[in-house]
Amino acid sequence: MSISKAELIGALSYALDLTEGQAEGHALRCCFIGMTMAEHLSFPQDQRGDLYYMLLLKDIGCSSNAARICQLFLADDLTFKRDFKTLNESLPQVLHFVFSHTGLKAGLAERFRALVHNFTAGNITHELIETRCQRGAEIARQMRFSEAVATGILDLDEHWNGSGLPLGRKGAEISPLAQIALLAQVADVFHTASGPAAARREIARRSGKWFDPALAAVFATVAADPAFWAALKAPDMESRIKRFAPSDATETVEEDFLDAVAAAFAEVVDAKSPFTSGHSKRVALFADLIAEELGLSDEHRRHLKRAGLLHDIGKLGVSNQILDKNGKPDDDEWAAIKSHPGLGERILSRITAFADLAVVAASHHERLDGRGYPRGLTAEALGLDTRIISVADVFDALTADRPYRPAMPIDKAFSIMDRDVGLAFDPDCYDALKRALARVEPVLKAAA
Repeated sequence: MSISKAELIGALSYALDLTEGQAEGHALRCCFIGMTMAEHLSFPQDQRGDLYYMLLLKDIGCSSNAARICQLFLADDLTFKRDFKTLNESLPQVLHFVFSHTGLKAGLAERFRALVHNFTAGNITHELIETRCQRGAEIARQMRFSEAVATGILDLDEHWNGSGLPLGRKGAEISPLAQIALLAQVADVFHTASGPAAARREIARRSGKWFDPALAAVFATVAADPAFWAALKAPDMESRIKRFAPSDATETVEEDFLDAVAAAFAEVVDAKSPFTSGHSKRVALFADLIAEELGLSDEHRRHLKRAGLLHDIGKLGVSNQILDKNGKPDDDEWAAIKSHPGLGERILSRITAFADLAVVAASHHERLDGRGYPRGLTAEALGLDTRIISVADVFDALTADRPYRPAMPIDKAFSIMDRDVGLAFDPDCYDALKRALARVEPVLKAAA
């Protein structure tokens, strides 16, 4: 099935909203705000396409600092990121933020003082933002977007007065795309949290500091129109931003671009936790080994590879406090974990060409005997692609490091999976993986 570039990137922006802890549609609303301002600014026509994509992809590096946030602050990374965007520079508010978002316990006063010092000195903030911005720029380049888009993502947290991060750029040194995107981001965050007056007030307060005063003045003009705020609340934002889309956004994307996008978002997913690094790529590989053994066509294998790369995209909506926990999850944490297939389905089902991937994302933790999650489906409801990805996913989970145990040898992983063949795992898919790895294992041993 065909798909336009605008549909693809717009739909995947919902995944970035998840991992930033933002209300659904945040990136779309930022795109609407930013592109509306570009019209009022008479922004160069040849740069509007780059601005459009940069606004939708501004948070594509956001998962790369999630684990570090949990490690430093003992905090839920999703809530931390959401609330961090409403923080101003005053020491009382910084102290309140650190206190309310840090896992403080009796006897940890020294740790608290160290956190406050690092936070206010900018050391931790610099590390977190630098990681996010640099990784985001790299992924944008991998997705074949222009250098202007990548630079805009890199400069997203730079401030007009030079106080921003990660490079401390000032004034006209900052990408014009980033200048618009940061203002649009602040406007949407404060509008979503507290309404139009709060957004107008915050933009005015940061004028000359975060924002070019001329840019803030244009926003004040745009914000004076009640129809602007009504549009931000309208349920048809996806269709509204289409009028801003560049000419190439309506063209059907090629298969190679779909592959590049799937690979890029797999990196976003896997960057969220050190224990899932490379997981999606390995699942795609194991799935392809199974597919080859089963004699599936090249076209089928290509789609299956995308399914492997994107099957866990819903994990972007699960806190690293849960994903990286060294121990058994409690009931609430287990419920959050079990939500990720549904979140993945919601994201991928927005994309017509990825409808088959949405089914796999929704069901890759189901079992043939009906004891899986989230829906308890049984064998007759589980297609071949789901069965292949399920086997590949569990095998990789067993043979990779986890917070609660080291990686298992291949033989031990198979001995565990053997017990559930026909119950959880399709026998043909499982045997295909064993045959494929049996041929590869002697080569691996010889190389070692």
